[in-house]
Amino acid sequence: MQQASLFEPAVAVGPAAAQLPDADLRFVPGLFDADASERLFDELLATGAWKQDTIHMYGRQLLVPRLTAWYGERKTSYTYSNIRLEPTHWTAPLLEVQGAVEAVAGVAFNSALANLYRDGRDSVAWHADDEPELGRYPVIASVSFGATRRFDLRHNDDHSIRTSYELTPGSLLLMRGPTQHHWQHRVAKTAKPVGPRINLTFRQTARP
Repeated sequence: MQQASLFEPAVAVGPAAAQLPDADLRFVPGLFDADASERLFDELLATGAWKQDTIHMYGRQLLVPRLTAWYGERKTSYTYSNIRLEPTHWTAPLLEVQGAVEAVAGVAFNSALANLYRDGRDSVAWHADDEPELGRYPVIASVSFGATRRFDLRHNDDHSIRTSYELTPGSLLLMRGPTQHHWQHRVAKTAKPVGPRINLTFRQTARP
């Protein structure tokens, strides 16, 4: 496995990506090499407890535009957009990725949200990972496998302050400190032909 330094400059599209105000971001473009990334994508796709949830918006029940699975230690439930997730047991590929991520981040994670973007029509809208169970200053470690997708960020106080990362297979984007308080992020829909992508976001979730 090829592991890059956590402190390499950010590879991003946009102004001053490595020096964003009110943010602590680190991008590792090669946490996993190409062979490991392809293998882990296949294993995660085959073993994932994938499901498509629904959310209530504008008086209607709408399908979430991606598949998800929630993993974690006992009692690490998670709620977002009025969707409550109960943890599924860790799988072997998840534990492999978790170990590599923790070695770089210096943080022990007890849960992970897996997202499967089946094609360019799947997406996640602007949001911040600021739910109470993640604590005051959440540490979010996002690992990508499969197709490359663009990850946009914008500042809460001024939406003209923004940047984008191209999340390549095997890459790690680490968000910590005040980032979730001051920034939103998204993976937008795209009309370009794009294959499936799996994203794992490791977290520290408080137990009740």
